[in-house]
Amino acid sequence: MHTAATPTSATPAAAPHVAVFFYGSFMRREVMAKAEFEPETIEVARLGGFDIHIDPHANISRSGQHAVYGILVRATHADLQRLYTMDGVGVFLPQAVLVETEGGKLQPALCYIPPARGHQPADLGYLAHLVSAARGYGFPAWYVERLESFAH
Repeated sequence: MHTAATPTSATPAAAPHVAVFFYGSFMRREVMAKAEFEPETIEVARLGGFDIHIDPHANISRSGQHAVYGILVRATHADLQRLYTMDGVGVFLPQAVLVETEGGKLQPALCYIPPARGHQPADLGYLAHLVSAARGYGFPAWYVERLESFAH
């Protein structure tokens, strides 16, 4: 007779991980570390059908003419809870999206999007960090220029 193994308190089941697309502050390792989140892997990814806005921080909205670059990571729901409840983060709601990795692989992922835009001038210090992260990940030059354009 065969019985299925059941997890015990001595052998807890690993928390499931979900794919998540970050396009703003959470692309920066030091920001993720503040919530005790260090992803095992980070992949550059592109989210088509959306445009980025910096007003005063990054948010995205649907657009048939644009794409947003960011990173794809795997996180637990506990990781995401810690990230999105940090002081100063604001309200972001998870949505299902389909991103394309640098290798051309399509990957479903969660993407956290604020319910409304800020309609304020860009926070220039924040923007400088975002541009630095974009360059560090090797985002396309046109996209880095798009981010830099929010300084004007």
